[in-house]
Amino acid sequence: MASTYSLNDLLQIMARLRDPERGCPWDVKQSFATIAPYTIEEAYEVADAIDRGSLGDLRDELGDLLLQVVFHAQMAREQGAFDFGDVVQSISEKMVRRHPHVFGNASIADAEAQTRAWEAMKRAERVGDDDSALAGISRGMPEWQRATKLQNRAAAQGFDWPNAGSVIAKLREELAELEAEIDGGSGAEKLTDELGDVLFVACNLARKLQIDVSTALRATNTKFERRFRRMEALARANGLVFADLDLAAQEALWSQARLADHAGEL
Repeated sequence: MASTYSLNDLLQIMARLRDPERGCPWDVKQSFATIAPYTIEEAYEVADAIDRGSLGDLRDELGDLLLQVVFHAQMAREQGAFDFGDVVQSISEKMVRRHPHVFGNASIADAEAQTRAWEAMKRAERVGDDDSALAGISRGMPEWQRATKLQNRAAAQGFDWPNAGSVIAKLREELAELEAEIDGGSGAEKLTDELGDVLFVACNLARKLQIDVSTALRATNTKFERRFRRMEALARANGLVFADLDLAAQEALWSQARLADHAGEL
């Protein structure tokens, strides 16, 4: 094999992996449906590398994500649907078409104006009988992201809260309704419905604050993991098994972990 590789080499490697006779049995048996979860996972790993500020990991994760595109394109090529070149052609045409201020004679005042123009072009490109402002929002994306897109589309039609404070008031209302259902002994279906309302409004609050839900939750997950690992370490340092401690003792360790976190010791 070559010591340096090109994009064409990668395409050939993928074709070889998918060869029914000489390829890899695992790669050969895959389908669009079985590969889709890996595609999503690799996109999140790209985001994680960016979040950690690791350019070395970002290089590798972008390669993994590119492989997903190549994998899907190879499977489509085998079915005679399209190939990698068609994917490149499609996105290139779209980028040129949606940037007339760069590749044409149109003028765009600023990034905000470009965002509005982009959404207008996307609406014009939609085909089919669905003329709703919510048409074309994919059901395959994470639901928090879909909620934000639904809310943005509705807001573009004037259906929006005036400010973050009004969303917080709505959030309190939805929490109260959820609490009432819990106290009333409601079943899982009703509780799921009420919790969904809470989460939907929480996504709306993030949108009003111009905070990405995934970024906020990723930061909180990282913080929780850091503090939990610190609790486990504190327990071990005292000759204790964290899982054997009662809740009061565990909460005491949590308080210590929080103090260490705020002091910059973690």
